Amino acid sequence: MYDACVLYPAPLRDLLLELAISELFAAKWTEMIHDEWIRGLLRSRPELEERLQQTRRLMNEAVPDALVENFEPLIDGLQLPDANDRHVLAAAIKCHAQIIVTSNLKDFPPESLEPYGIEAMHPDEFVEHQFGLSPGAVMAAVKRIRARLKNPKLSQKEYLETLAARGLPVTADLLREYSELI
Repeated sequence: MYDACVLYPAPLRDLLLELAISELFAAKWTEMIHDEWIRGLLRSRPELEERLQQTRRLMNEAVPDALVENFEPLIDGLQLPDANDRHVLAAAIKCHAQIIVTSNLKDFPPESLEPYGIEAMHPDEFVEHQFGLSPGAVMAAVKRIRARLKNPKLSQKEYLETLAARGLPVTADLLREYSELI
């Protein structure tokens, strides 16, 4: 289960989507989560509205079973430090997710998630786990992402620096050992 906090910045979203498309895990999100990340990004970049709506559409097409629906009745019965995050937990419960991938760990405390068999995990730790399960698949996904980058095109070193700067320092360090393969 993705949380809105990990659908931007774009390099993090691209990596998680590519890993989901590679079938390393089943990504799930909702239209409410899309609304939240898009709204957050539009605050600083209003000129991107059309492109972000296209990104939303492309994400839903790229991972056809990702969209969770009919979770709303669960929201009011949930308790989280930030009531505005309850929709994320409700969707996770609805789709039987085991993990909510979020940079916002403080708003998803273990004691709130444990009754549902769910844990919150930072994106860096999540990708590290994916790497541990299938290093070749993660490296292949990163290689595909880098091959698509045109503006600007990034060297292996630049791409890894971008990941580290966007909150994935452990992932960047893991991949650095194999930079000639990505």
